[in-house]
Amino acid sequence: MKTLSTHTLLLALGGQSLLALASEQDTAKGFIEDSQWSLLNRSLYDRRDYEHGSLSNGARNAFKPRAERSDLAEEWAYGLMADFTSGYTAGTVGMGLDAHVYSGWELDSGGGRAGKARVLGVDNDGHPKDEFSRGGAVAKLRFSSTELRYGEQRVKTPVFGSSDSRLLPETATGWLLTSRELPATTLYGGHFNESTDRNATSHDQGFVVNYSNGKQGDSFDLVGVRNTAVKGLNASLFSADYADTWRQHYLGAVYTQPLAEGQDLIFDLNLYRTQDTGKALSGRIDNTTWSLLSTYKLGAHSFGLGYQKVDGDTPFDYVTRGAIYLSNAVALSDFNAPQEASWQARYDLNMAGYGIPGLTFGALYVRGSGIDGTHMDPNGGYKWLGYGQGGKHWERDLQAKYVVQSGVAKNLAFSLRHAVHRGNAAQAELDANQIRLAIEYPLGGKF
Repeated sequence: MKTLSTHTLLLALGGQSLLALASEQDTAKGFIEDSQWSLLNRSLYDRRDYEHGSLSNGARNAFKPRAERSDLAEEWAYGLMADFTSGYTAGTVGMGLDAHVYSGWELDSGGGRAGKARVLGVDNDGHPKDEFSRGGAVAKLRFSSTELRYGEQRVKTPVFGSSDSRLLPETATGWLLTSRELPATTLYGGHFNESTDRNATSHDQGFVVNYSNGKQGDSFDLVGVRNTAVKGLNASLFSADYADTWRQHYLGAVYTQPLAEGQDLIFDLNLYRTQDTGKALSGRIDNTTWSLLSTYKLGAHSFGLGYQKVDGDTPFDYVTRGAIYLSNAVALSDFNAPQEASWQARYDLNMAGYGIPGLTFGALYVRGSGIDGTHMDPNGGYKWLGYGQGGKHWERDLQAKYVVQSGVAKNLAFSLRHAVHRGNAAQAELDANQIRLAIEYPLGGKF
């Protein structure tokens, strides 16, 4: 007896609109046959010289225990990230399993210099560990082009996202549903009960909340959609609920308009709307924050100009380190203080246009002003930051990166960043000078 494929059934049910979309599960070759492994070697050196003269009272008190030991944060470490990604079993419903083990080793950090750069794991007394590791796994199911994942995983959405900006990546535990049944459209749904920070060694610390010190909510839920049906436009709409703390909505759009051969104009818009909900564990929140970055690309050159605005009496806050898609969230500051307005100017150069593929340079400058934290909830989770009135600050970042293009060392990457941040006493960020050097060498393949 002839059987119908999942794709054929969907066509019968959904009509001609699905003709151009093949089912992902129809191409499943097997659990082992489609499995892959990867091993990322990363060496990271991070040096930060802190200056406390312009630090607000609240932030100064928060950093006092570490600052009394040293105003220098210097950590050099080696990280190893091993990942296994299985294929899916054949059939109407495919099953699979992904697993990972992440480990970090201290190379040099002593004399009170470690801990403040948050590269290494720390013990209960705040002392850096010589070695720290963690691992996890994800069980996954796939029907047609819809995938359900449950376990510890890396997530990438504008409202809940796993950062990989230090030695080891951030992860989250829960389930995530991703569906690509409709042309040019991806649907998301997720429920998480914890997130694990980049230098964490355990999975029982609740959620990583970036600014509030209020009592944590016990779950995080999200739904969203991404669409690329319009030529040149990538649009996203997400909604999230951080239990008994806030409800957050996100609208994002990146539009690319070709002007001529080798010339493009790119607009990147991000808008977040956040309001307290339930028990309001972090206090009253009524915050609208948005950014717009316009970039003109001319061959190897990119010129960018951006603006960002926070409309609210609390800073823009987010759960997990990677859930901020604002254009002025840069190396040392997010420029997200209450009522803050900030602008950015940047320049990027891709040396492939000059015969050196893999070599890129970038420079940016961000200036923020108008900070006013005098109207925030006195019993909320942000009062400790000590924002005043008339806060202002600036940041300058310079970066160079080179990726080997061929040979035995193909994909070996070197990146160097120098960042400087300065501000007055009415804003809550540390004055700092940062030097960051990262060397990465990825390996991988099929089984």
